[in-house]
Amino acid sequence: MPDYLPWHKPLVLISGFFEIAVGVGLMISSVQTYAAWGLILLLLTVFPANIEMFLKAWRKHGFTLYTWLLLLRLPLQFVLIAWVYWAGVGY
Repeated sequence: MPDYLPWHKPLVLISGFFEIAVGVGLMISSVQTYAAWGLILLLLTVFPANIEMFLKAWRKHGFTLYTWLLLLRLPLQFVLIAWVYWAGVGY
């Protein structure tokens, strides 16, 4: 969680709730498109936190296996966005 955001634990719980809710929504055909867009927005919203997580680990430990995995996770976020779009909107 980026340091500039307040209420870290509530924000993590809220984002986790919405992640589960839109995941379930992807399985319900009547709300699938809305759920897909919600999940895409969620993935974009948490992207700065993923950057922050990488930067903190890199500053503290340098390039380790963990920091490399965090770095590789950043472009994976856009693969996940494309996958959600294909599965929920672009079918």
